[in-house]
Amino acid sequence: MANTSPLLALASIISSGARTLDEAYTQRGFSFPSLNEPFQPGPLDNDKDLANTTRLIVAAAHQIIATVRLPLDTIQDYAPAVYISSSLGFVDQTNIADVLKDKPQGVHINDISAKVDVDAVKIARILRYLATRHVFREVTPNVFANNRVSSFLVKARPFDELKPGSLTKYNGAPAAAFVGHVADEVFTSAVHIPSHICDPKGYESPFNMAYKTKKAVWEWYEEPENEWRGRRFTASMKGAGDHFPPSIFTEGFDWKSLKEGSVVVDVGGSVGAVALILAKAFPHLKYVVEDLEPVALDAQKFWAIQAPELVSSGQVTVQAQDFFQPQVVKQASVYFMRFILHDWPDSANEKILTHLRAAAGPDTKLVVFDSIMPHACPDEAGPPPPPFPLLANLGLPIGGFLTMMDLQMLTLMNGQERTFTQFVELGARTGWKFEAVKPGILPAFVFLPA
Repeated sequence: MANTSPLLALASIISSGARTLDEAYTQRGFSFPSLNEPFQPGPLDNDKDLANTTRLIVAAAHQIIATVRLPLDTIQDYAPAVYISSSLGFVDQTNIADVLKDKPQGVHINDISAKVDVDAVKIARILRYLATRHVFREVTPNVFANNRVSSFLVKARPFDELKPGSLTKYNGAPAAAFVGHVADEVFTSAVHIPSHICDPKGYESPFNMAYKTKKAVWEWYEEPENEWRGRRFTASMKGAGDHFPPSIFTEGFDWKSLKEGSVVVDVGGSVGAVALILAKAFPHLKYVVEDLEPVALDAQKFWAIQAPELVSSGQVTVQAQDFFQPQVVKQASVYFMRFILHDWPDSANEKILTHLRAAAGPDTKLVVFDSIMPHACPDEAGPPPPPFPLLANLGLPIGGFLTMMDLQMLTLMNGQERTFTQFVELGARTGWKFEAVKPGILPAFVFLPA
């Protein structure tokens, strides 16, 4: 492989992958979906083998672009990428994708303008910018339609109910909610990343610096004027959570090995949706769902609807618990958490894990479901390398998403996505010895008391 031209190797990955996709659809009697048509769920959308093929194509396509074009062109493409966020934020705020819904022939900018009460020429400029980047399509001059990408911005509620500040605007529309979240408070905060890194001026995160508040973003969302943003964030996160099948949690740890009546504590478990999955799969265990008091109240309502018999029987307990305070459930068989550690800097996580270690018994296990930040270079602790000459983290499809999430955590909460080594070291500093990790789309770390 060392004698193979990187350029030709990348081209080969793209061409062979494209043939694989085309043949798979042809064998099922379908054509590969057109970029020009709105998205429609298909029978091969969740095929794991094809998903891997797609990731390789995307990784190679981005790498071949960076390889063949002049470096100056790449810099001139990346530096003004702020316009992508701001343009997507504009079309989300004005609900333009909803105006274009079920209009495959397209809608003229004057008619869009009349519907959303925004200058037609500026609408055209924004939509043409996005259509040039394959979000929306310009059917004829100044006539725009949804395509496969922009159709994801269509919301679930009728257009007349999409009022600014509506608490229900993003219900059932996770992609639009994510765009709105990123193009609003994240975008506003991200411009402060350089200043915060160089001189935080006492602020915990770029978000705090941008909005001149000492409140954590969760507290900020609880302010009356930001409640709709909090609802939007929740809708966005629900969409992200829907990508994780229950098997991640049921198979991430050997729950069957625990003795009858063993106590499992869901630390920072929100309403307890994952605990519900585990309780149904492993009824021989007892579960405690913990979160802050307002969330715990919502959790009680959740369980009263979803499985009241598990609460009345004592199999499930819901209680208020701040994980920055001493853990009240002592010597549980398992303390587990998911997507908690990435929200916080090391100093905060050391407090969380130290409290759990103090409460642990000699046989307690700590199970952490969280993403692993892969290096862009080969790493003995990492997964098997992808085909030559792709980056070790596959670039955009894997590393691109996780590095984006890493900066998202930095921006909003001064948190971070961590490498395998950083997880092991964080455990060691807080009295937890690394035992094993189960890889997958959401890895599961298992620690023992040191």
